[in-house]
Amino acid sequence: MLQSFLLEHQIKIGRDALFDLLAAHKLLVRKRKRSIRTTNSNHWLRKYPNLIVDMVPCRANELWVADITYFKVGQKHVYISFITDAYSKKIVGYNVANTLETVSSVQALEMAIKQNEGKLQGLIHHSDRGVQYCANEYTRVLLKHHIHISMTENSDPRENAIAERINGIMKEEYLNHYILKNCKEVQKQLEQAVILYNSQRPHMSCNMITPNIIHENNIKTQKLWKNYYQQKTIIVNPL
Repeated sequence: MLQSFLLEHQIKIGRDALFDLLAAHKLLVRKRKRSIRTTNSNHWLRKYPNLIVDMVPCRANELWVADITYFKVGQKHVYISFITDAYSKKIVGYNVANTLETVSSVQALEMAIKQNEGKLQGLIHHSDRGVQYCANEYTRVLLKHHIHISMTENSDPRENAIAERINGIMKEEYLNHYILKNCKEVQKQLEQAVILYNSQRPHMSCNMITPNIIHENNIKTQKLWKNYYQQKTIIVNPL
């Protein structure tokens, strides 16, 4: 993203040197420790097995990963539901709510389905075993659209690593820079953040291509896939 600017100004600097420079001027994003629990898996609702332990997605809309994170607003917190396509890293659904009720997650799911209507054949939806994802209202929508249900089987964050990563990126790189007063303001800023993330943030695991381009064109290239338990490198012939 910076290469044309650097060349224009005859600046020669590599990635590591750039990060050292940013660190020296305290411009790197600070990582924050997670302190609020958003998952309650101690419930009577049906839990589903993990279908993706050895899975390596090869196309868009083959695997969606979902998770809920919190965001501090004044002295309170709001809760953000994300659904991300694991292949393209595109955020396909999201919603903000004042509580952890199931309806917020259902709205994020319905957004993702509407945006990808007609492209859901063989899709797997993966999440933790939280009550929001096990609730009848949520699983009913998945089953209605013939989406396979997969869930984590323990508390290991690697079982839903991409979703956890997206939570951190959106909060630390896009939302924490603003002073937001209520849920409505968070929702408005989140809409802009998702647009920027999907259209302007290239990913190393996607050959430095932005999520929108990968997702919309279903581009197949040499791809470095960070699996949940191990790192794999796969090569797929270009279209």
